[in-house]
Amino acid sequence: MNALSNRIKSIPESATLAMAAKAREMKERGVEVISLSLGEPDFKTPKHIQEGAMEAIKSENYFAYPPVNGYLDLRKAISEKFQRDNGLNYGPDQIVVSNGAKQSIANVFMAILNPGDEVIVLTPYWVSYSAMILLAEGKPVFVRGTIENDFKATADQIKEAITDKTKAIIFSSPCNPTGSVFTRDELEGIANVLRDREDITIISDEIYELINFGAKHESIGTLDGMLERTVTVNGFSKGFAMTGWRVGYIGAPLWIAKAANKMQGQYTSGNCSIAQRAALTALTGSMEPSKEMAKAYEKRRSLVYNLLKEIPGFEVNMPQGAFYFFPNVRHYLGKSHGDTRIETVNDLCMFLLEDAHVSLVTGEAFGDPECLRLSYAASEEDLKKAIAKMTVSLAKLS
Repeated sequence: MNALSNRIKSIPESATLAMAAKAREMKERGVEVISLSLGEPDFKTPKHIQEGAMEAIKSENYFAYPPVNGYLDLRKAISEKFQRDNGLNYGPDQIVVSNGAKQSIANVFMAILNPGDEVIVLTPYWVSYSAMILLAEGKPVFVRGTIENDFKATADQIKEAITDKTKAIIFSSPCNPTGSVFTRDELEGIANVLRDREDITIISDEIYELINFGAKHESIGTLDGMLERTVTVNGFSKGFAMTGWRVGYIGAPLWIAKAANKMQGQYTSGNCSIAQRAALTALTGSMEPSKEMAKAYEKRRSLVYNLLKEIPGFEVNMPQGAFYFFPNVRHYLGKSHGDTRIETVNDLCMFLLEDAHVSLVTGEAFGDPECLRLSYAASEEDLKKAIAKMTVSLAKLS
């Protein structure tokens, strides 16, 4: 008997997690696989953050259920961070701390969407956006940026996509999977389109804020008239190498913050008490480890860019943030090696996993079927080795 809901049947498995699982299976069989598929820092959580968690354990004050929306001192620290770093005026009562930025976004969609509501998704997009919209019974409307424009959709494209059913718009900057970063002028163009539609909520995913190699990070909520309708999403996983701690948060208009708190109260309750104390240490302690990690990523970005440019058929642009490349690989579609024919980029990724033993993710999962995503959150040695192996395998296709 198949009693699964239509809701769960409507969404795919996360492509990034699926590819990571395949790579793990091969490793368990003794195959040496270089994984460039997951968006996970290869650095350890900084020592002072670990020590903050250990102090919380030793104090014996943090064993009980925490507040659903997070400890007040952490929410105050996040409020101060928004003001200090981003120029965003969210009070502590407008902050909701969740089990990762993924839950933060899911809470918002569940809180604001009714069946049939449309959400404009700037594409390429992080894999879970569309699934979360579908689970909330909304409809994703994709607005695609191309490599020629550094994968950034334009204000004119967004204007054309807006209908009377549009309830929200979501994008990330710096972007996963492209590493693209919206400038203040580009955000102003988007804001100009949205100013006449005060009923549209803006969800700005800024989880990669600290991994930014270009100009100053800009938040759309700082633009005139935008703060009152903008949900700013952030967290600790990327900039602080705290993926496993699962701490994300939003700053939001009070009515959305209250609704997200209500939603979270029924689904998971508050985030892990010890993880919250570690997060507080991250916000109030030294930022030097985060800066050093960003420098390492920037160095790797240059290395990988120069290596990828040498691969025949790869169209590559220079990302301005995060730790991904998103090359266009349409050159290889329709090519073959032996009995293997490459019809899709997913076929190409599977071929590279089996032949080169390098794990990547198809761009189709991110809304672009001609691209693939490569994470350079790996050692320089592994990056050089992986790209060399990829080059050899790709040369077999004709």
